[in-house]
Amino acid sequence: MRGVATQGQPTSGRERLPSGGSEFLALLARLLRRPRRGDRRLPLIWLVRSAASPDLIALLRRVLGRGQQRRIPHAVLDLTEPPGTDIAAELREVHRQLSLEAFGGERLRFRHYPLADWLLSRPVAEPAEAGEDRRPALARQLRDRRGTRPGDDPAGGGNGDGDLFATAYQLAFWLVRRAIPSAVFRVAVSGRVPLLGPHYRWFMRQQYLAPRQSVTFLGFAERLTAGWRDGEQPDQVNKLLVHAFLEDLRQAYRRRFWRPSSWRRTAYPVLLLDGVTVGGPGHILVRLVNDVRNETGRNDPLLVVAAGAEPPPELPEPYALVDAEEAYDEWVDVLPETRRLRRPAAWLIALLLGDPSAGSEPRGGLLNFTPPGPPWWSRRFLPTALVLLLLVGTGVWVNSRWNLDCHPRPFGGAVAVELVGGECIGYSDTEGHVFNRDPGQDRLRAVQRRIFRQNAAAEQVWQRSAQRRPLVTLVYLGILTGNRTRADEESYVSEREELEGMATAQYALLQESAAADGAALLRVVVANAGQQMRYAGRAVAMLEGLVRDDPTVLGVVGLVESRTSTAAALRELNRIGLPALAPTLSADGMYQNSKLYLQISAPNQDQAALMDEYARQVLRVGDAHAYYTTGENSSLEQDLYVGTLVSDLRERFGNRLTRVEEWRTGQRMTQECGYPGVLIFAGRWSEFDGFLRALKECGPNPPRHLVGDDSVNRYMANPGLRASAPGNLPVTYVSKAALATCAALRTARDQRDDVRASFLAWIQADDLLDPPRCRDDGGPAAQVGERVSLAYDAATMVVRAVESLAARLRHGNPRGAWNPRAVNPVGVHTEVLRQNAEKGYPGVSGLIRFAAESGEPVTKRLSLVRVDRVTDVDTEPVEVFHCGSADAPAEQRCQPAGRTGQVG
Repeated sequence: MRGVATQGQPTSGRERLPSGGSEFLALLARLLRRPRRGDRRLPLIWLVRSAASPDLIALLRRVLGRGQQRRIPHAVLDLTEPPGTDIAAELREVHRQLSLEAFGGERLRFRHYPLADWLLSRPVAEPAEAGEDRRPALARQLRDRRGTRPGDDPAGGGNGDGDLFATAYQLAFWLVRRAIPSAVFRVAVSGRVPLLGPHYRWFMRQQYLAPRQSVTFLGFAERLTAGWRDGEQPDQVNKLLVHAFLEDLRQAYRRRFWRPSSWRRTAYPVLLLDGVTVGGPGHILVRLVNDVRNETGRNDPLLVVAAGAEPPPELPEPYALVDAEEAYDEWVDVLPETRRLRRPAAWLIALLLGDPSAGSEPRGGLLNFTPPGPPWWSRRFLPTALVLLLLVGTGVWVNSRWNLDCHPRPFGGAVAVELVGGECIGYSDTEGHVFNRDPGQDRLRAVQRRIFRQNAAAEQVWQRSAQRRPLVTLVYLGILTGNRTRADEESYVSEREELEGMATAQYALLQESAAADGAALLRVVVANAGQQMRYAGRAVAMLEGLVRDDPTVLGVVGLVESRTSTAAALRELNRIGLPALAPTLSADGMYQNSKLYLQISAPNQDQAALMDEYARQVLRVGDAHAYYTTGENSSLEQDLYVGTLVSDLRERFGNRLTRVEEWRTGQRMTQECGYPGVLIFAGRWSEFDGFLRALKECGPNPPRHLVGDDSVNRYMANPGLRASAPGNLPVTYVSKAALATCAALRTARDQRDDVRASFLAWIQADDLLDPPRCRDDGGPAAQVGERVSLAYDAATMVVRAVESLAARLRHGNPRGAWNPRAVNPVGVHTEVLRQNAEKGYPGVSGLIRFAAESGEPVTKRLSLVRVDRVTDVDTEPVEVFHCGSADAPAEQRCQPAGRTGQVG
């Protein structure tokens, strides 16, 4: 046998074909062209020719070798040499020819056949010389057959000088070249991991040589090596080789949408056998292909054309070549039955070549064996284009939902964020996502991380208590992005303070004794609604899924600003049955948006009354001017806080309010220079700095009494803004937590006020707030912060209600585990109101008593505090006037504070 070259051999002369030769070539060309859908069964064609018959194999070899770019994959075996060549050598030559990258298409790759052929060619190992068993040596050879094993092992070549770098390099080299490949090989050859070693599993699942008798692939492989396969049936060994060869062709032609190369194979491979003799190796190969197809029940894409002087004994009476089409059609009809019966000629079609003198010259069109072009969608450029398009589309989609500063981290806890309007909206309960990466906001990020660490600590304590302690989850929903800031400017002071209040409530509960099964634990989820609460609705929609999945979520704290977007969010929270506790919201009528709404601070009508009484009792002036702002890209209709405050001032002051107008950035205020009445700033804190700059023009003749609303406390809580404030005007502004200043808390501690004394102890702790508050070393950063106590009161109010419910639920089984589904958010809201109806809630910021028909507090303590110079950040504001109850319901009247004499 010898392999024949198949390229570069032009047709010589004008050959004549036997009768029916052109029709046969047309049939052959049709069979070799692969259908666009499905696959056809390909026969084994045996051409019987006399000495005078034309050499169709030579003609096919020449026409298959034509083509500038694409050719039909083919292999040619000339078997005219004396017999004796074995099947393994024949298949090895066919494999070599078909593996060449010479047909202008995807190279045919073989995995199963080379492994089987390699095993059959392994010599017998001599254990006496090798000093080891046969199987470990075979395993090592199998592992190394795909690459050259290094001759020198650096891991054993240390120089002994203790060079740490050299040792590390040797270890890394050993891992990469020896240990890791060895471990991967052991896993792959075991056949237990689906994605590793599929060809090893195939050998154990195919049917020849009873592979399962060997238990493992290594045992089966050992049976195939020289010397060990002497006890096996040679016919079974040959069938295994043929089956492995055909399996590689099957896999190469198996169409998969994720593998475009299989769709680009538009022509079947063909094997040409010349000089086939009955009983010879060519005949044996044809019979083996026939038997493997019958016994496995599987088709393959190989077309075999054999030519010999005698017909096969399986089909002693061949069809005339002119009847090739008829013979093929009949074969197609009977194939299902003959292969089921495993007939030795089930796949054979025998054709007799006649005398060429009775035929004709070949028509050029019939000799066109060029493969058809692949489908346009399987061209090489298309996968690349689709991948690029997918990457671009994915990038655009991801960028529209996330960016480098807004992306969910896999397995990062309860985290759901997306990019909305350029802001990262959503929620997080772990350091998997910390909101706001802007420069200068380190303290905002630090308190979030503190909360997230305490979340983990609360979870651990809960598990260690055998889940006996009640576990409460509250969501803080606020404004954590969107403000324009300098690199050294802390712009989210109020939000940071509210988070510090939540962290303080967490911390206090974690200090409880481990045996205190009735003491609840608090987990806080931080959520961002964007600048001016514009995306509160989207944030609540994302929280709905969290509420559905986590039964411990019992309420929302925060909401920060009273706007129409906040009102819409309250309606959504009411729809999903989640109570909302607002530490600082004060627009009138916010409770109308939710039946589950609870407000910690006094409403705007109380704030307007406070200003009016202050003007009457302390300043003793009758005239007032009011200027309002609503913030960037907002309006009076959208800003419910400013809108209701302006209305309340009009109603309270009446005719004494002689000027009410909107102040805009850049507007001059010279008309207010020397104004003797009350100049009220009734706008948003974000414009207060510009308002002060406008008043700076008055020089030594400023307005006598500047009073700001409670939004100004956000400005006054920002040391960076105050330090660069224009002028040194004295400012009086509304405070909702004057009872929680350092001086007030120390006085309360001396008077044995347990609520405020405990709060003071927590905020002074070294391991909670940064920096600790109200320490003896003092300093501006050591002040409590306006909103710390308000958020603390809101969180603690819910916790106390859950503890009360838990105590009643566990009356019969006090040591039982806490079932988070034992209470629901609506039930907790009801319990808060029940407790409140008895004697109110003694909060750090003052007594909280809710009205029966709403969630607004009644006569909640409001104060006016004063700083003599805006830029004096080291001095704590002084309370000059207050209204409402501090601790006892009887304290309801408005009156000056103890140091009212400082008022000018």
